[in-house]
Amino acid sequence: MQNEIEVNGKRFKVSVTAEQIQARVAEIANQMNADLAGKDIVFLCILNGSFIFAADLLRGINMPCKISFVKFTSYEGDHSTGTVRELIGLNENLKGKTVVIIEDIVDTGKTMADLLEYLKRFEPADVHIATLMFKPESCCNNLKIDYYGFSIPNDFIVGYGLDYDGLGRNLKDIYKVV
Repeated sequence: MQNEIEVNGKRFKVSVTAEQIQARVAEIANQMNADLAGKDIVFLCILNGSFIFAADLLRGINMPCKISFVKFTSYEGDHSTGTVRELIGLNENLKGKTVVIIEDIVDTGKTMADLLEYLKRFEPADVHIATLMFKPESCCNNLKIDYYGFSIPNDFIVGYGLDYDGLGRNLKDIYKVV
């Protein structure tokens, strides 16, 4: 592990280690296994950022489930544009199912609020939110986050799926901008 790195001209230092991430992801999977047992579940992974978290989390799920992917974006560089665009849409039947959205980070909550509104038309039985990182100071929506790995301040972070202009997703640890 490197304590400091450079990504796309910005300096970052370690915020959460790979070991801390793996331990927390296992705890979340165990909690989901207890909470969601017996439900007809569809895990809905939000690309691109959640793919590493989703893969690690879903390997810990020990019940039948379906997995699907959608892609929305609201970021350009290191800031949110405030506008959410759908890039890859949903192709899974959600009617009457328990949907668990897997996201890398909930920041302002705008993307998540838009996604929750979008999902209503598919008539799921219920919807849960799971995110690796949550920024409660930034979140301007009244979201109920059912499962989250880490609550963090309003820092810009990279690693473990999170990127800066497409770079840094492959880092095992999570780094915050210096």
